Amino acid sequence: MRRRLIVVFLVPLVAILLSLGGTAAWSATRSIQQAFYTEQLGDLGYFVTSARQALRSGSATVIDAEVKRFEEVYGIRVLVFDLAGGLWASGGEGDDVLAEDEAARVDLALSGRRAEAPEPVFPWIAAESSLVEPVFDDGDVIGAVMVSADVETPRAQILQQILILTLISIVLIGLGVLLVFQLARWVLSPVRRLDEAMVAIERGEMDARVAEDTGPPELRRMTRVFNGMADEIERVMTRQQEFALNASHELRNPLNALLLRVEHLSTGLDARWQDDIEETREEGRRMARILETLLGLARGGRADTTISAVDLAALAGRRADAWREVASQRGVIMRAATTGPILCVTDRTIVESALDAVIDNAVKFSPAEAVVEIDAHLGDGECRLSVRDHGPGLTSEQAANAADRFWRSDDSGETPGSGLGLAIATDLLQSIGGELRVESAVGGGLQVTLVVPDGAGQ
Repeated sequence: MRRRLIVVFLVPLVAILLSLGGTAAWSATRSIQQAFYTEQLGDLGYFVTSARQALRSGSATVIDAEVKRFEEVYGIRVLVFDLAGGLWASGGEGDDVLAEDEAARVDLALSGRRAEAPEPVFPWIAAESSLVEPVFDDGDVIGAVMVSADVETPRAQILQQILILTLISIVLIGLGVLLVFQLARWVLSPVRRLDEAMVAIERGEMDARVAEDTGPPELRRMTRVFNGMADEIERVMTRQQEFALNASHELRNPLNALLLRVEHLSTGLDARWQDDIEETREEGRRMARILETLLGLARGGRADTTISAVDLAALAGRRADAWREVASQRGVIMRAATTGPILCVTDRTIVESALDAVIDNAVKFSPAEAVVEIDAHLGDGECRLSVRDHGPGLTSEQAANAADRFWRSDDSGETPGSGLGLAIATDLLQSIGGELRVESAVGGGLQVTLVVPDGAGQ
């Protein structure tokens, strides 16, 4: 954005300065040329008068001396021609052979035509400037006078003016560039600070704010709106953290009391109930781990993950067993299709919680007598847990939106739910660098795959 803003300001500014500099240079050049041309016309007028008197008298002695002296003092050559075109007076020194264009102008003057203005003399043209004027006597042409001056002096003056204007233009362009950079910095300073504040908020620094006293009024208003939005976000997150903190803390006591009652009841049951008691204990311990994770999130904004080696195949089997009774109440069959241990270094609690959210979704939308299959496998260097149901399934477009918060299919009908299960599973997996893939299964139904990064390979 800064580059585009600088280009928008700088290009017109440089174009204007160059145009003004070029116009000033052209004006100065024409002024010097006009002054030079005026001096030539004055000299030419003087020698036309002198040549008229000399041609009348028929003696070139006086004008010869005058022409010679003029050339010695001013370096300007003066030639006087008679009516026949012959050189009549030239000071008597130097090469007086005329070039073709000069001879043509002399012939034109002897025919009665006055001198025309010379062509513009540019600094890079090093030619002589010659003017020819006819000499009249009572309306008749009796000769011609040619004045030839070297253009080195006006050319040097023109070059000096161009050099001065060029230096002025360079200085002005430099000042313009500095001004444009300062202007762009002033305009974009609030935008840069807004960007830095947003990055800080993304990192979790919720107290990041932007000063509202710099930049254009429009950007100051945007800064005030941003600060207000950040304040509101901080208040909302604070309330959410307080709620999570209070809820998780208040749930710990009932859970501990429940586990104590389970231990108390287990003392009065015979060996047939040992498996059920152990499963109840495991579920209680898992809920305790989930509450600890929730407490960590509420206190510091992130969970204290516990990374360890996890057998995903065994985990899938245990979760299938835990959900089997719930699924049977709906007539759904749970099946863990694992063949061997699948070891993965990851966070057990997060993976279990994400898997439970996916299983809950599969059981909820599976018809009676349908099978929900849980499978753990390795593929392309990734650990994967897949849950395959035989429910109504989703289209490709619906599957792409299934992990969005509060999204529900139009075909869900009266099935209870909030549309948060897959979204929660997605967030949990993203916290450990994993992802959730939702796709239609071959033969109908839906297949949801939990991609779990293997910490052992990192």
